[in-house]
Amino acid sequence: MTTHTPSSLYRLRSIFGGSVGNLVEWYDWYTYSAFSLYFAKSFFPSSSPTASLLSTAVIFAVGFFMRPIGGWMLGLYGDRYGRKAALTASVLLMSGGSLLIAIVPGYSTIGVAAPILLVLARLLQGLSVGGEYGASATYLSEMAGQKHRGFWSSFQYVTLIMGQLIALGVLLLLQRVMSESALEAWGWRIPFAIGALCAVVAVWLRRGLEETTAFKNVSPNARGSTVRALLEHPRSVLTVFGLTAGGTVAFYTFTTYAQKFLVNTAHFSKNDATLASAASLFVFMLLQPVVGAISDKVGRRPVLTTFGVLGTLATVPLLNALSTATSVNSAWLLLSVALLIVSGYTAINAVVKAELFPAEIRALGVGLPYAIAVSVFGGTAEPIALKFKQMGHEAWFYWYVTALIAMSLVVYVTMPETGKAMAAEEGIGSEAA
Repeated sequence: MTTHTPSSLYRLRSIFGGSVGNLVEWYDWYTYSAFSLYFAKSFFPSSSPTASLLSTAVIFAVGFFMRPIGGWMLGLYGDRYGRKAALTASVLLMSGGSLLIAIVPGYSTIGVAAPILLVLARLLQGLSVGGEYGASATYLSEMAGQKHRGFWSSFQYVTLIMGQLIALGVLLLLQRVMSESALEAWGWRIPFAIGALCAVVAVWLRRGLEETTAFKNVSPNARGSTVRALLEHPRSVLTVFGLTAGGTVAFYTFTTYAQKFLVNTAHFSKNDATLASAASLFVFMLLQPVVGAISDKVGRRPVLTTFGVLGTLATVPLLNALSTATSVNSAWLLLSVALLIVSGYTAINAVVKAELFPAEIRALGVGLPYAIAVSVFGGTAEPIALKFKQMGHEAWFYWYVTALIAMSLVVYVTMPETGKAMAAEEGIGSEAA
């Protein structure tokens, strides 16, 4: 069965609706990282700032280890009941986690129950983000149309980065209007409350989304993917895992960890570190559609390979330079260069994964192997970096990131080109807008 070719306005409206929910989800997710400099002592009192940050980073990683479960559960759900249903469910989970963090008392009030409840909140958020990635990557890729699929699908990371930017923007605003002591005492709860409320708005927006043509074209009898069905595509599964490993560790190194790296290693003030991170993320956000559009012209594999080569060669020099940066401008420039390189992965990784699988198992195929890889490599990037620093061997982390990017480079140069996939199942041909 096929349906009419969606109009450009229809696509734009659907992509906007899917992307806004993605923005809210990732705002909630990154608020934890952005504000951990302030709430670490509330849950993990310690005389060592690195030790407190390490404790919050470990819980950040715990949230990542729920992502494969979220990718599995919501991937199955999205392949059986539709992309729209999975997107709505993921936002509800994120809202619950953010609300719990906003209201849970600190260690001084309820003792060990405080970090336990923090873990519970991050578990809910991990389930949410694990399911969100596969569902939104599938939805945006299927809505985008063949001719400009790389461009439109890149908006998954535009909104992801925008969510992170808004989290940092809220932090910058609160830093200006509140004292550091007030932020550490209670002000850090404000952004989590904002996130919980915004998630309710995202649920309302997503309820109005149209289902994708690709999902509608799947026979009802064929809907409902299983892990067994997924394993019938072993090369695609391994490709998703391999292409994610280096990209995700580079992404989390130069985004979420960069702010703490500037404070803890380069000895920037918290305000200056936040400003440099936010400014570089803004540049990063603008790069995504540009790189996505380039991939529509030259193919996905050359863009991924460029990231792999430059990331392997430049990561150690960039982190060494960043560790000795002395001004906001120099830190911003170095981070911007690093994120320009990382854009070769982030702008197109979601569409590449979606193009590797048929529609009946796409949400699970994108979500589960990606979530496993990002949990193993992305979620552990920050605690590994802090642990190496605590051991007195911080530079080991630079080489660790380089090695993972080099491993992914092997995948990029050996994987098939995916840029012409998905047209037939939509019944729209390669010239669809």
